[in-house]
Amino acid sequence: MVTDVFARPHQSRPWNPLIAQTFYRRGIIESWGRGTLKMVELTTQAGLTAPEFESSRFSVIVRFRPTRYVPPLRISHDLSPLQRELLGVLAAAGSASMQQIRHRLVDPAPVSTVQENLRTLRQLRAVELVGRGPGARWRLNREQP
Repeated sequence: MVTDVFARPHQSRPWNPLIAQTFYRRGIIESWGRGTLKMVELTTQAGLTAPEFESSRFSVIVRFRPTRYVPPLRISHDLSPLQRELLGVLAAAGSASMQQIRHRLVDPAPVSTVQENLRTLRQLRAVELVGRGPGARWRLNREQP
């Protein structure tokens, strides 16, 4: 059952009081019954959609819905910061030429470095190249793994 009761002040009943007490004493949690409120507060401050809470007799599920593309950290191996940035650039642009991609990078990288990283992302099936020559454009693969 999806509910918003966890998004408002509510009574806290830890499922395992021994674990909750240990977490509290170690400073992992600040107080009982505040975690879900903190999640709503921080997502709202960040301009994101508030999380959804679903509860049943035996569990509580928290769902965070992304509002924009979030480049993965890993596709069969860890991605470099440049590879993640390239994915972010293509997510924002839709599709872009090599020159447009390089222009949007925070830290300029040599053409050969960008090409090599795009080839790696293409082998990982994260991006695809459409067209040939000067009119070629890179975009996120619509059938990502």
